[in-house]
Amino acid sequence: MKELYWRGGVPLLIALVTFLIPPPAGLTGQNWHLFGIFFAMIVGFITRPFPMGAVCIIGLCLISITKTLTPSEILVGFSSNAIWLIVMAFFFSRAFLKTGLGKRIAYTILAKIGNHSLTVGYAFALSDLVLCLTTPSSAARAGGILFPIILSVSHALDSRPGPTARKIGAYLIQLVYQTEGVTCALFLTAMAANPLMAEFAQQTAGVTITWTSWAVAAAVPGLIAFMVIPLVLYFVYPPSLKAVPYVKKEALGKLKELGPLTKNEYILLFTFVLALLLWSTAALTGINPTTTAIIAVTILLITQVLDWSDILHETGAWDTLIWMSSLVGLAGLLAKKGFIPWFSENVAQAMTGLDWTIVLGILILAYMYSQYFFASLTAHAAAMYSGFLAVAVGVGAPPLLAALSLAFTANICLGLTHYSAACGGLYFGAGYVPLKTWWSLGLLFSVIQLVVWIGIGSVWWKLLGFW
Repeated sequence: MKELYWRGGVPLLIALVTFLIPPPAGLTGQNWHLFGIFFAMIVGFITRPFPMGAVCIIGLCLISITKTLTPSEILVGFSSNAIWLIVMAFFFSRAFLKTGLGKRIAYTILAKIGNHSLTVGYAFALSDLVLCLTTPSSAARAGGILFPIILSVSHALDSRPGPTARKIGAYLIQLVYQTEGVTCALFLTAMAANPLMAEFAQQTAGVTITWTSWAVAAAVPGLIAFMVIPLVLYFVYPPSLKAVPYVKKEALGKLKELGPLTKNEYILLFTFVLALLLWSTAALTGINPTTTAIIAVTILLITQVLDWSDILHETGAWDTLIWMSSLVGLAGLLAKKGFIPWFSENVAQAMTGLDWTIVLGILILAYMYSQYFFASLTAHAAAMYSGFLAVAVGVGAPPLLAALSLAFTANICLGLTHYSAACGGLYFGAGYVPLKTWWSLGLLFSVIQLVVWIGIGSVWWKLLGFW
C-alpha cells in the first residue's frame, strides 16, 4: 500500500503544483493547468500506480472537475481515425492467433531456410516482419507467436539457460529482440504508439503521415537494418551450433501436424492480402486506411473467423482505445490552445545560433538514450515526441523529416534494455542472456540502428524530397 501511495502521490503532486503557482509569462491559467495534469498523467505512466488506461481516466476526471476543459473537449480524441486504425489492427491480429496462421507462417519460413543457425535467425525475424504488417503488438508477435517456437527449437537442440545457452538459444533470443525495434518501425500499424505519433505530428507540425508514406520512408533503412543486425549479432555473439538441419525437419513436422490450410486460414489470408493492397494504394483508391481496417475486421466477423466474444475479449484494443484517445485529445488541445507553440518558441530561442541539423541530431540522441528511463515505448512517445518535434520544427528543421526521424527513433530504441517492450520481460526472463550482456548488446545495436536509420536513412529521405 505504501508503494501505491508514492506511485500515485508523485503525479498527483505535480498536477497540484501547477494549480498552486501562477503560470509562466505567456501562458494562461487554463494552458498551465492542462499541461500540469497532462504531465502528471505521463509521470503516472512511469510510476504506474494503476494501469495506463486507469491513469488516463483519473486524469480526465481531474480535468473535468477542475473545469479546465469541457466534457466535449476532453473526449475529442475518441474520434481519431488513427486510433481506430490501431484498434482494428488489434482485432485483426487476434485472428492470426486464433486460426494459427501466425504459427503456420513462422514454421513455413523455418522449413524453407532453417538449416543453419544464421538462417534460422533470419527465419524468425522474417516471420516477425510478415506479422508486423497487421499486428500492432510486439507482445503478440514476439511473445505470443514466436517465443514458444524459439524455446521449442532451443530445447530440441539441447540449448537451455546456463552452460548450454550459447548453443543457439541465447542467439535467437537476442536476434528477435534486437530486430523487434526494426519491425516496429517499418509500418504505421506495427506498434501501438506509431499512430499516436502520426496524430501528434499532425497536431504539432501540420504533417500528414499516411500508412504508405510511413512505409516508403522506412523501407530502405528498415530493410538494411533488418539484414545487418542478425549478421552482426552472429559475429559478436555467435551460437556454437552452426548447421542445424533438425530445425528444418522439426518445422516440417509441425506443419504436418497443422495439416492443410483451414477454411478460416484461407479467409484470413485473403483478407490480409486485401488489406495490404488497400493500404498501399490508398492514394489511388481514396480509401482511408482506417476504413480498410474496418473492412478487414468486418469480413472476419461476417465469415465467423472472429466472433463477437473475440472482439470483447481483445482487452489490448480497448485499453489502447482509452489511453491513446485520452493522450491524442489532450495533446491536440495543448497545441490548439497555445502551450506547444509557447514551449517550442522558448526552447528555440534558447538554441538561437545553432543549425537545425545540429539541434535535430541532439534531439534524436536525447530521445534514443532517454529510453533507459522508460519501461514502455508508448509512455516514452507520449512524454517526449510532441515536445521534441515542436522544438525541431521551431529551429527550422523540415517538418516531415523531423516527424519521421523522431518517430523511427521512438521504435529503434527498443533494444536498449530488457524492459523497453512488453515482450522484453518474457525474453529476458527465459534466462538465456545475462543482464550485462543484454545491455552491452543493446548499446552496440543502438549505435548501429542510428547509423542505419538516421545516417543512411537521411540520404534516402533526401531522395524522397523530405529535406
